[in-house]
Amino acid sequence: MKGGKSKTESMKPHAKLAVKKGAAKKGSKKAGKDPNKPKRPASAFFVFMEEFRKKFSEENPNNKAVSAVGKAAGHKWKSMSDAEKAPYVAKADKRKVEYEKNMKAYNKKQASGANAAEGDESEKSTSEVNGDDEAGDDDGSEEEDEE
Repeated sequence: MKGGKSKTESMKPHAKLAVKKGAAKKGSKKAGKDPNKPKRPASAFFVFMEEFRKKFSEENPNNKAVSAVGKAAGHKWKSMSDAEKAPYVAKADKRKVEYEKNMKAYNKKQASGANAAEGDESEKSTSEVNGDDEAGDDDGSEEEDEE
């Protein structure tokens, strides 16, 4: 075989294609998402998409491809003037204001919850937490006082 790879070379997995087993474990240290946290508001384009999906599915009942709907919506959005986009921008801004209000309330709740949790844990003294029991030093091995 001129210039061809041997069977042993073709059997080896390519280094770039190899799956690293340790990579999945690194992400596990990350804290989970809070289900009570408010979701970010949709942009003006996605507000437009909500209405466009309904219209597109009525006009094209046979076309079920999500990609086709997205492409058609993108072309339509680009061709729209600012005046035509204005109602969607207004709705998006209204949702953003409501989201910011909800986030302030959420952050206040989180801050008050964190302060309450710190107060509960402060019942133990620092010596108990660190294992520095002063009473435990009476084992007869006082090194400093022996001189």
